[in-house]
Amino acid sequence: MTLLNLHLAALQYRIDRVTSIADYAAKLDRLVASAGDAELLLMPEYAAVELAASLSDHEGKAIAELAAMRIHTPQILRIMCDVAKRHRKWLLPGTLPWPRGQETVNIALLINPAGQVALQEKCMTTRFESEEWNVSTGKQPGIFETPWGRIGITICRDVGFPNLVRAQVNAGAWLILVPSSTDTMHDFNRISLAARARAIENQCYVAIAPTVGKAPWSATLGENRGYAAVYGPIEENFPEDGIIARGAMDTGQWVHALLDRRAIDTLRASGATWNHLDWPDASAPAEVREFG
Repeated sequence: MTLLNLHLAALQYRIDRVTSIADYAAKLDRLVASAGDAELLLMPEYAAVELAASLSDHEGKAIAELAAMRIHTPQILRIMCDVAKRHRKWLLPGTLPWPRGQETVNIALLINPAGQVALQEKCMTTRFESEEWNVSTGKQPGIFETPWGRIGITICRDVGFPNLVRAQVNAGAWLILVPSSTDTMHDFNRISLAARARAIENQCYVAIAPTVGKAPWSATLGENRGYAAVYGPIEENFPEDGIIARGAMDTGQWVHALLDRRAIDTLRASGATWNHLDWPDASAPAEVREFG
């Protein structure tokens, strides 16, 4: 039976100078424990990359930090899975630079309370990713089966491309999770405004979670701006500005929202506008991603 109400928490993840993988594991455990009764936790893109500087022997070089993360990705993934299983949470702990042969892709991880993982690759890389890190573009967005129905993950810049989110909505997604990492207000506003637009045109919820704080020791995560937020349609029975919840700018904190799946279903069936039904093209639905 599909659950109708979801307690979602999106994290404004404050970047710290963690000095070891053990320090990162302890921080992740504390953060998940502090989310309280939230059932699904959303963390930002590249959150674990705060580790990279301490793992690299070449201070100040982004490509060296990437190489260090690639080596330790399996160990970091095990930590993430153990935390989700220990706290019995659905956890999106951010993204990792993921080895794929000689290539690297940016992959978001959705972990269920049994510690099983399903993956979503980033489709549209930034210039930093492609030029500094040589990160490759990933597969088209998929969707994920959860106790609350189908949800989608759209990594940072991908949310700015309507066809990518639409493929997930066409496959049944009512909630889109957007882990992000933005180093200027221009970048953050681009992601935030795109997320709000996707919520309006698809009549769905969209949640964003950014990294925040300054990290002068890191060649990758130097400065991080933004706030976490959950957006919905701008329709009757939803907030007039579409903002379900949002945090304080550049502050480390959880942002909580109680989401009602029935409100989306009702709006799509009988709302004053039919944005969901009147989409002008025939975008192919996304594929279901399996846990394993």
